Amino acid sequence: MIVDCAIYRDGERTETPQDFSDALAEARARGDSFLWIGLYEPTEHEFDLVTDEFGLHPLAVEDALTAHQRPKLEVYDDSLFVVLKPVTYEPKSDTVTSGELMIFIGDSFVVTVRHGTPSPLGDIRRHLEEQHELLKHGPTGVLYSISDTVVDNYLEVSTELQNDLEELEAEVFSPSGGGSRHTASRIYTFKRQILEFRRATVPLSMPMTKLARVGPYGSAAAVPFVREDARPFFRDVNDHLQRVNEAVEGLDRLVSDVLSAHLAQMSVRQNDDMRKISAWAAMAAVPTLIAGIYGMNFDHMPELHWIWGYPAVILLMAALELVLYRTFKRRGWM
Repeated sequence: MIVDCAIYRDGERTETPQDFSDALAEARARGDSFLWIGLYEPTEHEFDLVTDEFGLHPLAVEDALTAHQRPKLEVYDDSLFVVLKPVTYEPKSDTVTSGELMIFIGDSFVVTVRHGTPSPLGDIRRHLEEQHELLKHGPTGVLYSISDTVVDNYLEVSTELQNDLEELEAEVFSPSGGGSRHTASRIYTFKRQILEFRRATVPLSMPMTKLARVGPYGSAAAVPFVREDARPFFRDVNDHLQRVNEAVEGLDRLVSDVLSAHLAQMSVRQNDDMRKISAWAAMAAVPTLIAGIYGMNFDHMPELHWIWGYPAVILLMAALELVLYRTFKRRGWM
């Protein structure tokens, strides 16, 4: 459905158009205006109305309708298509949830399509309408503001994940918590959250690099429908994104190390348990062996007729048990 639709002229919201075609023609004729349409999970019929008026490329339209896209940037004849994945962190459940945000940029229009719950578009539009300065730069200002907000939110999510990892490390390396059977499940669940986060941040590096024209794209031509003077702003967004990706890589390596440490701890504990069991079994075997010998039905066993035979055997058993106990204790088996 269409969430919002407005014409912006010189940074100010002026009116809500009734007809997309007339509004777009007016914006193009004036030169200082652009049309911004926001849609939320539109149906194919609803999006056909927008597609026909703005001449959007069929492949981009298909991506916008079906969603489940990686962050990317694609240039078509009449528009620029950008896919972002906003991310939110749920502190109660310690989970990362991602949505999808598609942006069509043209000479005098912006069409935003969002899927899923996490979306900063409402706040971004209100912020832009209050500040005005970015809106004066037309569709480029909208694209920059959305990208900057999404990436800044990545920084916040990475900080929350870092805090969760520190708590997980404290649990794993605690004297008692690391042996919990639920710890491995928690580590694996946390790794899944990092994977969900990486799916949003890592693929975005190439689109931001193209917009900022850094690295291999430093000498490339400007991206169509994006103002040349916006390059420093996108470079700043790209710098923040690189920080996020470095943090995500660090988190992924650390959680893998924590999982390896947990498995190693479990293996050590199992070895300790086996040594204790073996030690107790050895201690139980000695009196069992002696009692088994004296339990045999033979008449010619000299010890059977000794007056002190029974106390001597009991004392021998106790002495052997004491020796074994002290030996195992000294070696750390008990």
